[in-house]
Amino acid sequence: MPRPLSRRFAVAPMLDWTDRHCRFFLRQISRHALLYTEMVTAPALAHGDVARHLDFDAAEHPIALQLGGSDPVQLAHAARLGERWGYDEINLNCGCPSERVQTGSFGACLMAEPSLVADCVRAMRDAVALPVTVKHRLGLDANEDYGFVRDFVGTVARSGCEVFVVHARNAVLKGLSPKENREVPRLRHDVVHRLKRDFPELTIVLNGGLTAWPAIERELAHVDGVMIGRAAYHDPMLLAAVDWQVFGDESPPPTRARVLQAMVPYVAAQRARGVALRSIARHMLGLYHGCPGGRRFRQLLSDATLLKDATGDLLLATLAAVEPGVDAAPDPVAPPACARTGGRRASHTSGISATKINAER
Repeated sequence: MPRPLSRRFAVAPMLDWTDRHCRFFLRQISRHALLYTEMVTAPALAHGDVARHLDFDAAEHPIALQLGGSDPVQLAHAARLGERWGYDEINLNCGCPSERVQTGSFGACLMAEPSLVADCVRAMRDAVALPVTVKHRLGLDANEDYGFVRDFVGTVARSGCEVFVVHARNAVLKGLSPKENREVPRLRHDVVHRLKRDFPELTIVLNGGLTAWPAIERELAHVDGVMIGRAAYHDPMLLAAVDWQVFGDESPPPTRARVLQAMVPYVAAQRARGVALRSIARHMLGLYHGCPGGRRFRQLLSDATLLKDATGDLLLATLAAVEPGVDAAPDPVAPPACARTGGRRASHTSGISATKINAER
């Protein structure tokens, strides 16, 4: 039975960033934000290591699997795998402008073929009981005609798609890098608002250009939800206000220290599976963004010498160095789900202490 989902606030799928370690970390900050995987291509799930692409910790819920592809049969197979793995939503990427992605005939270039996108959505909806959603741009290249995106949404909606995540920029398919495509095409939030007015029965989520709470709150007055990307990655404590400001959860928001402490059992479980701490710590570097000690925090958790063979002890030692007045002992909590699934146990310990870190200042 699919879980009920709120799309009022989501963290965007970001290639090379929103992997399972990033998502577990972000979940320690917000209990309710909807998290998305990196894009996983349907061919990769048809021919590759499915577990490597799809495994996640149960604590990450609610979580959506974003798929890339243009073959309805392959996408239906991938959606079935996503449902079997326990994801809460299947999302089709029709917004990535990368030329590398275009060679596989998926991403933003699919906006030029709304009937094909509708066929893909229909095939996935027939294959799974999960909601199937679409993430897309406003237009392609220099075409800013509202009719283009209106007709795209209308065509795909007739296949049964009820949720559209709209990046409020065009996608330029040639001549701009993915980074430039996030900056050069102008933001047009008003067009997303118009989509919501024209399709009141659909769930319209706005993505693009939202970096602070005043703008987030302003947009929530016009659309059903917002999606935040790099702002949440570089300053993850932006999410600390989500649960009470968006979802009305009056539980105290976590402190940075508590977030770090909560990561220690997860790191221990992942180290037992052979995962290097650097694979986890790289997503945590923005935790003290804009705070005293933030630079020191980033230095310590990106130091190759300290990270080599390190365990969660390094997180506690870093906390002691950055916030010396805070009790660095982790709260006694149940191990994350991954710790209960077995796996190879690491045979080393970090032996890193706050004293050693402070001595290296």
